[in-house]
Amino acid sequence: MAKEAQDNVEISSEETINEEFQETEIPQPQTLTLQELDQIAQIIDLASQRGAFRGGELEAVGSLYNKLASFLAGVKAQQDAAIQDAAESQAEGVDAPEESGEE
Repeated sequence: MAKEAQDNVEISSEETINEEFQETEIPQPQTLTLQELDQIAQIIDLASQRGAFRGGELEAVGSLYNKLASFLAGVKAQQDAAIQDAAESQAEGVDAPEESGEE
């Protein structure tokens, strides 16, 4: 009987833990905008110019800066292409002659 009582205690403990977990809100991850990422790149560049990094840190900082700059350049290229495609689609719609039954 002692074993059954112990099993019951374990089950009720698990139920309590599950109830507490379900009541706990999971915080949503923060997002960064492209403008904020660009500002981070500018901060890294400015800090580097002002000598804020030691020599041994420059490789890691430079590597991260280059990755961030490449990412931002790629996103900008995608945005520019999307804008150009939208403009071309709109221009094609405007340039297309309207068909009418009249001649």
